[in-house]
Amino acid sequence: MYVYITNPLHHLLTELAFLSTMAKVYPQTPSSPSQSPSSSPYVSSKQEFFTIWMKSLVYNSHGCTAYNSSGEIVYRVDNYDTKCSSQVYLMDIRGKVLFAIQRKKLPVFGCWDGYKWDFSKKQRWFRVTRKRQTIHVDLGVGEGGYKIVKTGGKLGFKIINTDQDGALVAEFKPKQTASGIDLGNDVFTLTVEPDVDQSLIMAIIMVLGLIHRQL
Repeated sequence: MYVYITNPLHHLLTELAFLSTMAKVYPQTPSSPSQSPSSSPYVSSKQEFFTIWMKSLVYNSHGCTAYNSSGEIVYRVDNYDTKCSSQVYLMDIRGKVLFAIQRKKLPVFGCWDGYKWDFSKKQRWFRVTRKRQTIHVDLGVGEGGYKIVKTGGKLGFKIINTDQDGALVAEFKPKQTASGIDLGNDVFTLTVEPDVDQSLIMAIIMVLGLIHRQL
């Protein structure tokens, strides 16, 4: 049996550093509600911006935390001491599982299945396949798909709709300060276009994070 003793001062300094970092990575601008009461909380009628921090809120563990443009935590992934797990869960701030992502072992290409999650059933919602440098997202029969297109830099990319003449769905790129300075290799900006399921895009981002060994 092992007993781990943490230094309280070190923990406090780490938390203060975290708060200082978060004060820089997301803008403190107010946002107005863009959904009607009957619409999905994950779909907006306007373009939405998120700050993605490839760190877990759980101390000294792997994962991801997503903030909206008001600085509120809206999505999180907590992998604890496991990196690049074969199964991860995308949750909202309250810990409700939105998607379960499972890696499938196939001999020819990498494959990850995303399941829309509830506690009564688990329904596959999308599949991400990677063959060489091509990454494709299959949304199911009759639902079309997305293609991942690299942009400038190793970790920048766009998600485009293959059934709508390459219409832009979302864009993911390193976050910069107003003066153009990168905030590090684990802080990103995610822009999601109107009328797109933001939770689905976040789940796809999690798969890409697994592919690039960031989670």
